[in-house]
Amino acid sequence: MSNLKIYRDGHPESPEMIVNDKLAMAEELNKVGVRYEQWDANAELADQPTQEQVIEAYKDDIERLMREEGYQTVDVVSMTPDHPQKDAARVKFLDEHRHGEDEVRFFVDGQGLFTLHIGERVYEVLCSKGDLISVPANTPHWFDMGPNPRFTAIRLFNNPDGWVAHFTGDDIALRFNRLEN
Repeated sequence: MSNLKIYRDGHPESPEMIVNDKLAMAEELNKVGVRYEQWDANAELADQPTQEQVIEAYKDDIERLMREEGYQTVDVVSMTPDHPQKDAARVKFLDEHRHGEDEVRFFVDGQGLFTLHIGERVYEVLCSKGDLISVPANTPHWFDMGPNPRFTAIRLFNNPDGWVAHFTGDDIALRFNRLEN
């Protein structure tokens, strides 16, 4: 179940706000420039669909975003609890970093925790099936897929090289919640 928790950046023990309604989540995130929306995630897909099958199933929404935002490339990332590199993949995203472009994810299935550090606030966004989040370029953030990850997400990029992170060196991510699924 998706939700949003907003904290002061030095106070990970108690959120200032908890939002469980997706429309209200979109409104709060929009205030800080984060795109959050719901797509219909009920496409008929095989148990382990190919990247091409996933992209084809959501082609209309993908093409709309590409037109609106100028994204150049799209791919699909999937992670399961039995993936041999799940631990290394998890660690790769846990430190605060930024990108020179938007980080766009649509959750076809499963869940993941995006945490954004914007000004003096930390926004924990638990994304689940049907959620699209677009973290604006140069926004400090981190991502946790949990110790037993299970998700499939469509990623859109402006950069043909795909995911390129610039780590901030700040240890703030160590003080906030992890996804423990």
